[in-house]
Amino acid sequence: MQKNKTYDYVIVGAGSAGAIVAARLSEDPNCSVLLLEYGGSDRSVFIRMPSALGIPMNSKKYNWGFESQPEPYLNNRRMNCPRGKVMGGTSSINGMVYVRGNAHDYDEWASLGAIGWNYQNCLPYFKKLENHQCVDSEYTGSKGPVAISGGNNMRNPLYRAFIDAGVEAGYSETKDYNGFRQEGFGQKFMNVDRGIRASTSHAYLKSAKKRPNLTILKRALVQRVQFSNKTATGIECEINGHSKIFNAQREVILCAGAIGSPQLLQVSGVGPKDTLAAAGIDQIHELPGVGENLQDHLEFNFQYSCKQPISLNSELGLFRKAVIGAQWLLFKTGLGRTNHFESCAFIRSRAGVKWPDIQYHFLPGAVTYDGSVAFKGHGFQVHVGHNKPTSRGHVRATSSNIKKHPEILFNYLATEEDRQGFRDCVHLTREVMRQPAMDAFRGEVIQPTAEVQTNEEIDAFVRDSVDSAYHPAGTCKIGTDAMAVVDSELRVQGLKRLRVIDSSVFPTVPNGNLNAPTMMLAERGADLIKGTVIVPAEPVQVYLDQQWKVKQRG
Repeated sequence: MQKNKTYDYVIVGAGSAGAIVAARLSEDPNCSVLLLEYGGSDRSVFIRMPSALGIPMNSKKYNWGFESQPEPYLNNRRMNCPRGKVMGGTSSINGMVYVRGNAHDYDEWASLGAIGWNYQNCLPYFKKLENHQCVDSEYTGSKGPVAISGGNNMRNPLYRAFIDAGVEAGYSETKDYNGFRQEGFGQKFMNVDRGIRASTSHAYLKSAKKRPNLTILKRALVQRVQFSNKTATGIECEINGHSKIFNAQREVILCAGAIGSPQLLQVSGVGPKDTLAAAGIDQIHELPGVGENLQDHLEFNFQYSCKQPISLNSELGLFRKAVIGAQWLLFKTGLGRTNHFESCAFIRSRAGVKWPDIQYHFLPGAVTYDGSVAFKGHGFQVHVGHNKPTSRGHVRATSSNIKKHPEILFNYLATEEDRQGFRDCVHLTREVMRQPAMDAFRGEVIQPTAEVQTNEEIDAFVRDSVDSAYHPAGTCKIGTDAMAVVDSELRVQGLKRLRVIDSSVFPTVPNGNLNAPTMMLAERGADLIKGTVIVPAEPVQVYLDQQWKVKQRG
């Protein structure tokens, strides 16, 4: 054990949240900040180039490689759960889709005990992080560090056809799903900065790392939190095979994500008594909610052949990839500058659902998510998922050794409500794709085939075909009930000088991708630590269909 070093704040994880917390706290030159990250540099061209997103996501170098236990309601399939192991964390390996979630998702948080995390309080922090290059309104920010762009702004006509099909099916078009109205069909935005992935490492640490009061250590495997009685005093970690302790004079802040943070708490002796006992871990503090309440989004693809030779399937050969890569390297233009998800939709699954619970990502190609398997010929697809799951799972350490992956079980589709949500996805998507706007492009259906009709057939197709959307959350939730792990200021219940700031604290998963909400949480969390929380001025209006109880669309 080498000699201890002391900092004011010790932050675990330089990902979507940790990079922001470190950057914001180190704005105060009078405090010292240590940021620890197990991964290495994010300088790889495959991380920086948006269209190469499938490569780092499937790389052992940049991905922790978590997977679930056999999922009992998905034919016992083990589900992939990629989490970033690199500067920028999962923001360096994700799809760069910029979705805040619905305004009512945050009011739901507040109603469940996350006091102060309602939409009106969260909105200033979304705006604070944004440098929006496509929309200028009272709902968006223009001076923040994270660039929000439109890729190639729907240059491929398939993007527009999808939006038009939604309007023909009776839905509305929305100009900004992150603004007044999420519900509807419209252009999708991404955190891409002039053709480069705008991870939190790119957006925040590129400038913050020059500060003398911010120390960033890579290849640092945090093994446990150190305690004196009920007070967190620092962390123990392994660097280059040597064990080191770093003391925190003010706070230890866990930003290791929905899998990493609960596992780290548990191996440190904080969590459910039975879980710790089964793993041979001595308990320091009983918190039954640590690792429970695990949620995630599922999705599958509707795929069609395309009548016109305009899809991305013609761009997947080695020669075309080389041309795209060269154009991006030289000019940051062309197909390399986008994640290819440039139109989208958010709809309600049925009458009686108050705000959207189904999300669409449209892709002008028929391929697997990582591009490894493609339909022969031209095709397109729309990703669809029921985004307000009621099923709950868990993350449980099985050893005191942090290197041993925890037991992860999502319990996907455990409830009839969730299964019905995916049946609704099938019926509603088929209706949209039958609209006249798609006639010039829609060829033969690839999946799901027309033979998939009954509830039993749809359920069987979904069990076989559905994949994770890679949005785990909820395992250290904010709240006031017995299963809450952190309070509304993100402090771990019953302990001192210890916070969790990442997607694990979400009480429920929002209707959308999780990177934007995680960045917002980190911005507000940093201000909670500093005691400088923004008080919203005038409340802004948000859309709610006044006939939601009796109408499914509008």
